[in-house]
Amino acid sequence: MAVKFKDYYEILGVPRNASQDEIKKAFRRLAREYHPDVAKDKKLAEEKFKEINEAYEVLGNPENRKKYDELGKYWQSGQGFNPPHDWDEVFRNTSFRGNSPFEGFEFRFGGTGFSDFFEQFFGSRSSGIWEQIFSNIPRDNYESGVFSQDSANTAPPKGRNIEGDIMVTLNEVLNGVVKNITVRWQDPHTNNIETHTYKVRIPKGVQEGQKIRLAGKGEQSPFGGEPGDIILTVKYARHPYFEVMGKDLIYELDLAPWEAVLGTTVEIPTLDGKTSIKIPPGTQSGQKLRIKNKGLPDLSGQTGDLYAIVSIRVPQRPSEQETQLWKQLAKISDFNPRK
Repeated sequence: MAVKFKDYYEILGVPRNASQDEIKKAFRRLAREYHPDVAKDKKLAEEKFKEINEAYEVLGNPENRKKYDELGKYWQSGQGFNPPHDWDEVFRNTSFRGNSPFEGFEFRFGGTGFSDFFEQFFGSRSSGIWEQIFSNIPRDNYESGVFSQDSANTAPPKGRNIEGDIMVTLNEVLNGVVKNITVRWQDPHTNNIETHTYKVRIPKGVQEGQKIRLAGKGEQSPFGGEPGDIILTVKYARHPYFEVMGKDLIYELDLAPWEAVLGTTVEIPTLDGKTSIKIPPGTQSGQKLRIKNKGLPDLSGQTGDLYAIVSIRVPQRPSEQETQLWKQLAKISDFNPRK
């Protein structure tokens, strides 16, 4: 099934030869602009934020970016996109493509936060599922569409599990949420389309990579067995301010040299508002300042911490007066950072 190619470089507004640092900066700038918590048009911002996250999910990962750049060679503007014939099997179409009359239905997710293009090539959709289902059935039986319990000596196999990803923001991890997803099924023989909507409960403290199973909502078994399941893998939406390390959040705190030397009090963001943090005199670049219980919860109810990592920044274009003051300081100070 052809899918629409996504130009992730265009979405982030960076050239194709951009460095990883440039890609990260572009994502953060756009994410801060379109974060639903701060944007005026919430609905537009939410869709744009998802698109930016998806682009960074691919381009921010060097391995994914390399695969994406290879895929880009096979795309022509304005046309549907099909993978090259020799593309790795894990990135091929997720529907079973045998000669069986029970060839699998094609499906597409909606409401997961990720596009069909991402799911097809960079998501968690399964491949080779039908081969696993038929692993105990003689090939000549299933290729002809014949199945009996005697031939397999087992109960009729379940329908295919279908897999995808679901995007969860850090605020949703903090509080839990119920999301609506849709699954659109297309019969490959009749082209009839059915759409089903399901509620997915995301528990407070859900972990990245955790599987959420919707039992019995997958593909119907062509042999009269139980239907398969929908299995969704949780992916955290990238945040414009925080990196995630387990339950802890990491925030890059920029300080002016005089703030680090003299000490001060600054406001920093948290997931539930802002908080003040005291900067002790003589704070060093790279120093970690801990704010307890401002991280993410886990499923047991315990909450991690927020760590502000200090980065001391200097003015790039000091005024003439500032330059004179820095020169004066250099003359009177006996500080040598290399000793």
